Amino acid sequence: MEKCVIDAAAGRKKAALVFKNATVVNVFTKQLVKADVAVEAGVIAGVGQYNGETEVDCTDKILCPGFVDAHIHVESTMAAPYQFARAVAPSGTTTVVADPHEIVNVCGAEAVEWLLQASEDLPVDIYWMIPSSVPATPFETNGAPFSAREMAPFAKMGSRVAGLGEVMCYPDVVAGTGEIYDKLALFRHKHIDGHAPGLSGKELAAYAAAGIETEHECTSFAEAKEKLAAGLAILVREGSAAKNLTAIVEGLLKENVPTDRFLFCTDDKHLDDIAREGHIRWNVHQAVQLGMSAVDAICMASFYAARVYGLKGVGAIAPGYKADIAILDDLKEINVHAVYKDGVPIEQRIAAAKFVPAPDALVHTMHFTPVLPAQLALPVQGKAHVIEMVPYQIVTKHALEQVPCENGLFRPNSTYSKLCVVERHGKNGNIAVCPLKGYGITGGAIATSVAHDSHNIIAAGDNDEDIALAVNHLQQTGGGYALAAGGKILGELALPVGGLMSERPWEEIRDATNSILKKAAQMGIPYHVDPFISLSFMALPVIPSLRLTDKGLFDVDRFDFVQ
Repeated sequence: MEKCVIDAAAGRKKAALVFKNATVVNVFTKQLVKADVAVEAGVIAGVGQYNGETEVDCTDKILCPGFVDAHIHVESTMAAPYQFARAVAPSGTTTVVADPHEIVNVCGAEAVEWLLQASEDLPVDIYWMIPSSVPATPFETNGAPFSAREMAPFAKMGSRVAGLGEVMCYPDVVAGTGEIYDKLALFRHKHIDGHAPGLSGKELAAYAAAGIETEHECTSFAEAKEKLAAGLAILVREGSAAKNLTAIVEGLLKENVPTDRFLFCTDDKHLDDIAREGHIRWNVHQAVQLGMSAVDAICMASFYAARVYGLKGVGAIAPGYKADIAILDDLKEINVHAVYKDGVPIEQRIAAAKFVPAPDALVHTMHFTPVLPAQLALPVQGKAHVIEMVPYQIVTKHALEQVPCENGLFRPNSTYSKLCVVERHGKNGNIAVCPLKGYGITGGAIATSVAHDSHNIIAAGDNDEDIALAVNHLQQTGGGYALAAGGKILGELALPVGGLMSERPWEEIRDATNSILKKAAQMGIPYHVDPFISLSFMALPVIPSLRLTDKGLFDVDRFDFVQ
């Protein structure tokens, strides 16, 4: 620690900055303390009575640590790191733990190298988890390999590489087979994230015994409680599509379970939601509205997350900690009045941040032959296997139902949409089709190159012509979203970086997103379905129960294709 910090802490010199007359959230004692907070050289020097070269009056204000998102995919905001940081920092987020498995599935190790460069000196500290499951399973086609050999150099890096990203191939872990054990060994000295929806009993014990430390896929408190008892830290997720906070927080309050192993995350959250609600600030707000004490919620959003991930000097307003501070107007609505990063107003940090453009290899990633409507035909005899969506969740149900047909072919309607996945990495040209229940789109189609986790093109619609038109339009935009109706493109959102992100200002991305979302909402998609994120998850073969990959309809519960 610099001597000037110690001198300021001891009162031998005026601190560079002092927040006067504040109410300070102490995450160690869980008390609110009336005090001044002294900052020197970007670090909190002391909490007590101090004078500063610059003083900020915080009478009637609450000072709490900057918020930490314990698990996010930056790509899912559709903004490159620089723009992502601009979007989330003003609502109090100063640190995130990010897993870039989206773009690594498209571009491999080169994507990690760019992200490390692009996230230096931003107004938000980004700690990277190296993707463990690229692809998530062998049952889909992704864009680039990322084996233990490719990830080994990153395992040797310093603190900005926090560990191994969510281990989605939980059947391999439980069975004790596969390359995942080489990856676990590489990161045994760092943190290892989990992803095992529904795992229970001895299988859960085997998963935890392999060194997995967290879980963000709990959709009920009962599941969260069992995984907590197995030693996992529980990441309480509240994003744009997956909303698990209410169920878990209500369970915590009802059973009076300690919160110190519960953290907040968003996982996947759109820019329009961030602009309207804030980022992790919204998780805190929602927990408080459910009856949790504001101090407990703030601890979950800061110190508890930093402690689980081993982020030294993060998550507290105390001597020696980073001066990452959110100034709140109140402890009920959790309105953020101002934000300081390393003791500097967030506006100044944003202005000083540097933008690192994506290399060409990450910008040209659409490699598929234009799709013909005839290639999307789906013969049906008797009942068909149907992916049934679950409101507000990314899990699905596996239904076997009579679907509308004409001349032996599936004909979508307002109940059953046609879901298609088109391989776009130039590997095999696969196309897979199935019925989708609950999406509701009529009079057109939506296509996107955002399709977790291998990010082939996924599309849903009620007629083959518009589906093909929307899919093919993505070649012109370099990826993103396209909305077609009546043989015309009605809206688009270009995401040329890996087919996942844009380098445009986040406000422009948000506005373009809102425009196409409004048009999609007029096509029958119900309010409880996010037209983008919900669709994007229909291809992920590690979330129960039924998914569609480019190789066919996949039963996640059986971990095999539907025959």
